[in-house]
Amino acid sequence: MEVVSMSDLLTAVSIMFIVTGPFLLVANRYDLPTVPFFILAGIAAGFGLDAFGIADELTLEIAQYGIALLVFSFGVGIDISAVRSVIWDSELAALAQIFVVGSVGYALSVALGVTPSEGIYVGIAAALSSTIVGRGLVQTDIQSRLVRGRLSNSIQFVQDLFAILLVLILGTGLGTGTVGAGPVAMAVGYGLALIAAAFLVNRYLFDAIGRLAGDSDELMILGVVSLLAAFVGAAQSADISIIVGAFAAGLAIRHDPIEYLGLFNGLESVRDFFVAIFFVTVGALITFPFVEAAWDESVGKLLVAGGIVVLTAVVKPAITTAVLLFRGYERRTATLTALSIDQVSEFALIIAIQALLLGQISETLFDAIILAAAVTMVTSSLSQRYDEQLYRALVNRGLLPSAHGKIDAWSDVPDNLSDHVIIVGYGRQGKRLAQTCDDLDQPYVVVENDPARRETVAAESDAVVVGDAMESYTWEKANVEDARIVLSTVASKPVSRRLLSYNFDADIVLRATDQSEARTLLESGALYVSVSELLAGQQLAEHIEALLEGDLTAADLREERQADLALRADVIQHHLQ
Repeated sequence: MEVVSMSDLLTAVSIMFIVTGPFLLVANRYDLPTVPFFILAGIAAGFGLDAFGIADELTLEIAQYGIALLVFSFGVGIDISAVRSVIWDSELAALAQIFVVGSVGYALSVALGVTPSEGIYVGIAAALSSTIVGRGLVQTDIQSRLVRGRLSNSIQFVQDLFAILLVLILGTGLGTGTVGAGPVAMAVGYGLALIAAAFLVNRYLFDAIGRLAGDSDELMILGVVSLLAAFVGAAQSADISIIVGAFAAGLAIRHDPIEYLGLFNGLESVRDFFVAIFFVTVGALITFPFVEAAWDESVGKLLVAGGIVVLTAVVKPAITTAVLLFRGYERRTATLTALSIDQVSEFALIIAIQALLLGQISETLFDAIILAAAVTMVTSSLSQRYDEQLYRALVNRGLLPSAHGKIDAWSDVPDNLSDHVIIVGYGRQGKRLAQTCDDLDQPYVVVENDPARRETVAAESDAVVVGDAMESYTWEKANVEDARIVLSTVASKPVSRRLLSYNFDADIVLRATDQSEARTLLESGALYVSVSELLAGQQLAEHIEALLEGDLTAADLREERQADLALRADVIQHHLQ
């Protein structure tokens, strides 16, 4: 690759962001998914780069470094303990995707005239799912703690490890006929050594960096950047992909958003910046069939790209759904998990870029993979936006069988339970409500959809249902017909409206994020709707009134607040475990 100047790099990045601005304004103005507009902005930026004479090699280099920094930022977000509760099921789903979809992709590409050595890269592109897109789609605080969020993150983590292995192996040039087993074994060894070093740093060194940084978030971020530079430098010295070094550096960061809140907030901003760069770069790399290529070449490119799209957006979700249903997950959880991983992976793109630079694949095949990646990233954002409608359509057509194995295995409700309270969600509010029921000797059931909290809820409550509040079987398991009241602590419009649609005999108490939604829910039949902002203001006014009238001392108020914050921290910590 030819050396590019700093001015060309700045020009390229400037063009990307100048072009992206108007597209994002339109997306935000009409509340549309941003990924398609990033891709469109990249396509427009590609013409701008050509107009300024920016070489394609520079765009590829920006893509490589952008992906490396994204892999680092998402490696930081990996919480091994949080996905532990679903890791075995995720491994099965991930391996099914890799081997079944990968094999079909390979066979299809060979049938379309792609050489067997190049067909491997088609199989990789079809098999792997994007960490960037997938985690972005389940990034909200509520979704990431649901069973489907745990499953999605865990599947992507397993695939990331497999992708790292492929990056190490294929990055040596294996397949060109000039590389033996020795260099491959050495590259894999270096990669494993980096990952092992990352776990050692995470366990023994990272907290020391935190103590040296003290309360300074800036020093903490500087220390993390130094770690990133060290791991990337080690990867370059070992002559392996910087992606491996970036991934290892991410694993080296201690996953503790409570203690290192400033650090994680800072890294989130970095991630958002490079997410934009990534999607725009993908758009800029697109070469349009029949416009920038000959007829025969364009037809072949479209066939290969179309095959990858079908395998990724249709076959892969179908396989994932089938595996999760087989493992006993509810059909909604299985379907929505599958719809969050229906895109081509950024690892597949970095592997394709490496293969192109090493001469292992043709530019035509590379263009087909890029085109398929762009299409699936757009379709994935749309399928996630309308996932409920897609799920209901499948159910209404009888295409999804019921499965309740996991909810039966994870739940524990006494058979004779009646006249009880059902508490939806075991966060801060749910924990307080459960304590209140205990104080009043009121029987209750906790409905929780986060498997990472299952052991905590089971240890602190007499009855628990780990299931999806959107599914009727969860309520059958909680014996809602004999319940006295349903208390939802989940500030989710779909959940609240779904609860009201069941027409329970029990009274329903809901939670909303704003007054307008609260009024709508009350008019729809809710007994009471809590709005956190209003309750917080009311509680503050009551505390100040008690303090001024002498009913509460300053020491008592401080102690009460500290206990309240301690409870919140305890709930968050249980979430992380």
